[in-house]
This record gives sequence, C-alpha cells and structure tokens, in this order.
Amino acid sequence: MKILVVDDEQLVRWFLERALTKNGHQVSTASNIADASEKLNTEKIDVVFVDLRMPEGNGTELIEKLDTVTLKPKVVVCSAFITPELEEEFRSKGIYTLKKPFKLDELHSVVQQCLVP
Repeated sequence: MKILVVDDEQLVRWFLERALTKNGHQVSTASNIADASEKLNTEKIDVVFVDLRMPEGNGTELIEKLDTVTLKPKVVVCSAFITPELEEEFRSKGIYTLKKPFKLDELHSVVQQCLVP
C-alpha cells in the first residue's frame, strides 16, 4: 500500500514513515498542503495521513482537494486536536482518525481498517 504522510513536524513524518515502512508499506511524505497536493496529482496514493493544523494550511483543505483526485485515497486525520465531535463528523464522511500522541498498535489498527474495502 502507498501511503502519504502530511505533517509539518519533521519528527512525526519520520516516525510514521519508519513505522509504516517497517510494516511493508511504501511511504511518501510532505510537510505542507502544496507539496501534498502535488504528490497526490503525480503519484497513486492509497492512504493519506494528514495533520489538521499546519502553518501553511490545514488538513481539511487537503481533504477537500481530494475530491478532484481521480483515485480518491482513504484519509486518516492524525492530530492532537481531534474532539469527539470532530471524530464523529469525520467518521460520518468515511475518514479515519488517529489522535496524537498515539501508540504503535493504534497506528497499525487504523492502517488495517484502511485495508478493508
């Protein structure tokens, strides 16, 4: 599975890339919405992990842009700012959530959920 990790924090990108690669996934990273949008238009991405709050835009902007992508990837919002209300809103749209800080088993669980058609 090809995964795109979008987060402004280098340590988060590094950690997710390492953990996901170790489980056999191909991982690409982006530090902002513009870079992520470019990768979504040039690479076939199966899953996007996206932070909600970033200095150059927020994750919901990227999620909205996904409507223009031909093969729409599954989305995992990975943020410390996920409230129960936001989680329910995302779930109703078919978007997964992973609240920071998270444990490896939580990461692997959400990836397994993304594998289910």
